[in-house]
Amino acid sequence: MPPLQRMSSPDRMLWLAMGASVLVHGALLSLNFSFPNASRAVKDKALEIILVNSKSARRPSDAQALAQTNLDGGGNVDENRRAKTPLPPSARQQAGADLEQKQQRVQALEAQQQKLMAQARSKRTTAPQELREAQPEPSPTLSGRELASSALAMARLEAEISKSVEEYNKRPRKKNIGVRADEYRFAQYVEDWRMKVERVGTLNYPDAAKGKLYGSLVLSVNILSDGTVQKIEINRSSGHRILDDAARRIVQMASPYAAFPPDIRRDTDIIEITRTWAFTRNDALETR
Repeated sequence: MPPLQRMSSPDRMLWLAMGASVLVHGALLSLNFSFPNASRAVKDKALEIILVNSKSARRPSDAQALAQTNLDGGGNVDENRRAKTPLPPSARQQAGADLEQKQQRVQALEAQQQKLMAQARSKRTTAPQELREAQPEPSPTLSGRELASSALAMARLEAEISKSVEEYNKRPRKKNIGVRADEYRFAQYVEDWRMKVERVGTLNYPDAAKGKLYGSLVLSVNILSDGTVQKIEINRSSGHRILDDAARRIVQMASPYAAFPPDIRRDTDIIEITRTWAFTRNDALETR
């Protein structure tokens, strides 16, 4: 370093300033500074946030935590203020309970497995028998003569069926009429028949029954399209043979009846009229 006496005045001032700065920094570095523990102060004044499932009627004066409701105390007073949960108490696990449950589960699975194996064995034993029973018996082979006989039988059967159908189609078309006729054309024909039968029956009332016998019977008359009588049948007797025979005789005496008009003839070959015949005390015949 050059002696200060040989330096100029500006250089001497610069060197003096640098020396002073080095001394000051050395003194500062030799000192030991300690800052206060700010985190501890913050921690002491901090509030914890907790969840409680109970509450107090009054607000605490010096709270140590924040919660969704006021809770004064918590076990530091005479009464028991321990927070109580609304949930049901959990089952108390005893030593060995878990192992016992697993053993019971294993036993149940083993029992189920044995049951399934027994069912499988029973099915294996019954399946062949069922298959044998379900197998259709092999159809016997037919010879040429047997096939010919079968063909002839089928031909005869077809002929009989055709004949039956033909006879069914050729059968007389019959109309059964009771007390009520369902169409005007039949109602008018039956009404004309009734008036003729009652007139003839009253005029030819049986002499053996006049003033002595009376009663009613149900009689059916089949009339062909030309008005002739095909059949007379007593469905229910009057209980007196004289009256039943008189009803048959009156039907024959009043025949033939009117032929079917064209509107009836086109779809009807026979009309069957069923009526109740009443021989009254006035020696008259009524049908209804």
